[in-house]
Amino acid sequence: MKLETERLILKNINETHVEDILKIRSNEVTNQFVKRNSPKNNYDALQFILTIKEKTQNNQTAYFGIAFKDQPNLIGTICLWNFSEDRKTAEVGYELLPDYHRKGIMSEALKAVLKFGFNELYLREIIAITSQFNENSKGLLLKHHFILEEGRTDEGFPDNIVFSLHKKQ
Repeated sequence: MKLETERLILKNINETHVEDILKIRSNEVTNQFVKRNSPKNNYDALQFILTIKEKTQNNQTAYFGIAFKDQPNLIGTICLWNFSEDRKTAEVGYELLPDYHRKGIMSEALKAVLKFGFNELYLREIIAITSQFNENSKGLLLKHHFILEEGRTDEGFPDNIVFSLHKKQ
């Protein structure tokens, strides 16, 4: 599975992306807003990739590595996951190496994934959960017309806030 934008290719990750995934998922700047077990080495990154491949094959996630069209290396990832039982709602997640922040890259990738989610997966709602302190992420979501869900919480993560976007009828 592959999505293309003006500058980017969003593609399935595989075993050839071990070093890229290690670099992206263990980045300190990115991880300051994400609570997760980051890979410590290539083996950990490979285990993550194999897990994602299995979840993709089982339709539990739509997970894309983000790369420029003219470069093989991944600079970030974006996914739809945490699908509701009726497959009408999913959560979007994304991360981008800091060198590529504030260049419109994630905005371009998010636009493609939202279109894919609503038009190909027939989602009715896409939610995004981000840290209340992650100004870049909040700005990205607002730019793409996500609405802050004042009453919704991310259980166990009090610093997180929840946004949602509904398919236009």
